[in-house]
Amino acid sequence: MISFYSNTSSKYSNLLFQFLLFIGLGFSLSVSATYPEKPIKLIVPFSPGGGTDLVARTVAEGMSRDLNQPVVVENKPGAGTVIGTDYVVKSPPDGYTLIVATFAQAVNPSLIKNMPYVASRDLIPVAMVGNSPNVLVVLPNSEFKSIADVIAYAKKNPGKLTYASQGNGTSAHLAGELFTSLAQVEMVHIPYKGASQAITDVLGGQVSMSFATASAAANLVGAGKLRALAVTTKERSTGWPKTPTMIEAGVKDYYMESWYGIFAPVGTTKEIVDRLNKAVLQSTKTSYFSTRLADEGLMAKPGSPESFGQYVANEEARWQKIIQNAKIKLD
Repeated sequence: MISFYSNTSSKYSNLLFQFLLFIGLGFSLSVSATYPEKPIKLIVPFSPGGGTDLVARTVAEGMSRDLNQPVVVENKPGAGTVIGTDYVVKSPPDGYTLIVATFAQAVNPSLIKNMPYVASRDLIPVAMVGNSPNVLVVLPNSEFKSIADVIAYAKKNPGKLTYASQGNGTSAHLAGELFTSLAQVEMVHIPYKGASQAITDVLGGQVSMSFATASAAANLVGAGKLRALAVTTKERSTGWPKTPTMIEAGVKDYYMESWYGIFAPVGTTKEIVDRLNKAVLQSTKTSYFSTRLADEGLMAKPGSPESFGQYVANEEARWQKIIQNAKIKLD
């Protein structure tokens, strides 16, 4: 009898396990099949009106059409993107709260101590949206007509040239640090509390130049108020076809790009991630996307969640070395 009940118990346990597994699988498939059932929040960890905000709102519109649900952009700025990112990390992993990550995500681990999360552990990549260059700009009447002019002057006058950025650790700052390192020149970094202040002082002649984001520089270069000497990406930007890259201008091995991509809280199912990935890629293929972001010089970079995750990991490792070698610290 003992053996009989033992075998029977084991039999029913196996049946119960299979039944629960079936129910769980059915529930998972049901969730992914009906997702999304309500609006999705797309968090921008910057203030409204900047380049990231524009990219987010453009992508969100295309995603909304593909997903048949509103994708609502919410701005949660502060602490170098930490506030907005932490909000998403602590959100349920159900596909309804996402974040537009930027270059900052790759450099913050090397710049900020005691962050409340580890992005590589607590977020899961969904899709890369694209990348855009920073642009080295000077006044139109500047004596610097090329990158060679800048390097020649800097070598003869160490420490006399200044460059503005929107703050320590930002893309404009790190683009400058990379330039001084590879060109082997000395320049003084002047940090501001925003891109508009940095550009204002370049326009006023208080600062020699800026490795500005494409979004900050585009209209001013187009209006003839600034001159673009080079873009920081490996290839020429579609938005800046007449402007040479730093490599073309003679700075060997130089490349730096501002990038945008979407992440979800870790634990989000693969089915939901894949569905979101498809929606992002469809959005980047629209004429609305390419037309609206032309001034950003943004080049769409469609791909899988895995390829995007590897890209960010490589960026984090590369910039960690640059930041450590330059001994860069936040204010």
